[in-house]
Amino acid sequence: MIRTLMVDDTGRWQQGGEELIAAWRDSTEAHIWIDMQGESQDCEREMLEAFDCHPLAIIDAHRDRHPPKIEEFEHHTLIIYRGIAAFDAELNYRAQPLCFFIGERFLISLHPSEARSIERLFDEHGTALLQASPQQVALKVMYISAGYYLDSLLEFEGVLSDLEDELLEAGNDQLMRRITAYRSRLVKMRRIFNYHKGITQELIAYDYRHLPRDDSDTLHAINDVYERFERLYSLTQMYYDICGDLVNGYISISSHQLNITMRVLTVISAIFIPLTFIAGLYGMNFEYMPELGWRYAYFVVLGVMLGIGVTLVGLFHRKGWFR
Repeated sequence: MIRTLMVDDTGRWQQGGEELIAAWRDSTEAHIWIDMQGESQDCEREMLEAFDCHPLAIIDAHRDRHPPKIEEFEHHTLIIYRGIAAFDAELNYRAQPLCFFIGERFLISLHPSEARSIERLFDEHGTALLQASPQQVALKVMYISAGYYLDSLLEFEGVLSDLEDELLEAGNDQLMRRITAYRSRLVKMRRIFNYHKGITQELIAYDYRHLPRDDSDTLHAINDVYERFERLYSLTQMYYDICGDLVNGYISISSHQLNITMRVLTVISAIFIPLTFIAGLYGMNFEYMPELGWRYAYFVVLGVMLGIGVTLVGLFHRKGWFR
């Protein structure tokens, strides 16, 4: 699907298809936004070549799983952005690549499926931004998309808090598997946000021709996007650390409980070892054992064993080893 949004210097806007491209070329002041969703690579290449987009930029845009990046060419600036196709509070997310070709008077966006951030702008709400400059539309799309990430992460904060309480009350291996899965997803998200933060840092540090920093509105939009991705990166790092602390806490509690169990077993063993020794000693089949011929030997041995057992129990209880 190919959609176009064109706005002239007076603010009059039109929305349609490829027929608006010819009208845009006839005007010297109009700005146009061409959104291509789910089109074939051949169709995208034909459109991009018509706008003098660099062949290397087209190759990067069509490369599978290309990391987010920004690169400037003579007639345009390429931004490859990792957008969001689906996301929930359990950190189950599905990302999709968004490619922006930003020129002086045009913006071309490529994405394989519906992008909610683009849908929010591709109507009269995006005309004011497009009238100002195409780069502000691209930055606003990134800002809105980062907002979807942020909303889901803040929902996950509640899930993580409930999980922490549940783990402290009745921790088990199933909860540990959930936490481990969350950590794995947070690592992947942190990597994406780090890429995006790097893009905005480059925009702040270097003056790109099609995203000039001397334009106050563009610079303000760049700072807004950077602050949002900085917050996303910080949140994912914080949640990752919290999950790590929960794992370490659960391991510590499990180790402590295991130590208590082993201590009780050790106490029991320490009580019965001398008793077992005495029983084994008098269980040997020797013919001449003087005690066996004494009438009260059995009761004396039982008394000695009972005394040893009571003494050890009292000693261990005094040391607090039964607690």
